[in-house]
Amino acid sequence: MSDRFPEVRGTITPDRGLADLTWLRVGGPATALFQPADRDDLSDFLKSYDGDVFPMGVGSNLIVRDGGVEAVVIRLGRGFNGFSVDGNRVTVGPALLDAHCARKAADAALDLTFLRTIPGAIGGAVAMNAGCYGSYMADVFVQATAALRSGEVVVLGRDDVSFAYRQSDLPDGAVLVEVVMEAPSGDPAELHARMEDQLAKRDATQPTKDRTAGSTFRNPVGYSSTGKADDTHDLKAWKVIDDAGLRGVRLGGAQMSEKHPNFLINTGDATAADLEDLGELVRKKVFENSGIELQWEVLRVGTRTG
Repeated sequence: MSDRFPEVRGTITPDRGLADLTWLRVGGPATALFQPADRDDLSDFLKSYDGDVFPMGVGSNLIVRDGGVEAVVIRLGRGFNGFSVDGNRVTVGPALLDAHCARKAADAALDLTFLRTIPGAIGGAVAMNAGCYGSYMADVFVQATAALRSGEVVVLGRDDVSFAYRQSDLPDGAVLVEVVMEAPSGDPAELHARMEDQLAKRDATQPTKDRTAGSTFRNPVGYSSTGKADDTHDLKAWKVIDDAGLRGVRLGGAQMSEKHPNFLINTGDATAADLEDLGELVRKKVFENSGIELQWEVLRVGTRTG
């Protein structure tokens, strides 16, 4: 191991490319990728390493720029994807996929169905206050345990996290290691049936077979689609993009989806710059057309090249 890094029981890979770890499949390398063996390994590393760190989930909501990330990227693996139930309380690891959490909860007669169609893992769902169909992580969140940049492990309550639309206020550099949620009860068969219906609707309206990072921009109205018949679309991101004539617009290997214009797609040979530049072009054209300034939902990190 390089002497730049503390001794760990997990794995540190210097100069690790990140493109294959993101859903958009773009981006340069990190200073290193650290995959801790367990909580103590993570905490010891954070305490000992004095460089920059970047906690990364499954890369579902992320553009890593082509110049890479000058930080140790921390990615939690199998030891951080647990799931347990106590009454209506669900305790999960941050690396557990949202979809898996929803299914396991339904098996336990608990309703976390809103998570079923959200790309990513539970840690990212807390960080982004993920939500759909009118429900959000903030609605079920009880507390989270986090390893701070100092190595100290603390419990964060609702007031510490300060949820807002598509964001939360986690301490800088903190890495979640456990999340507790409280879910309403439900009939397992009905919950699974609801999720199958949600999946069918998603596949019919979103480019689920393409390389995307989910919704590119936040809805200007400030909340997610409810999925209900009375839902309005005038201030949804996809609608203002469509109204600006940008459905299917391309730049290099990047494209706004023909199927759902708020989905940014890597058509096969996009660079991170293609994707980010197309997103900025969309923001500019939407503002010129409607006066609405779209805000990125996809996180962009690292250094641009060229």
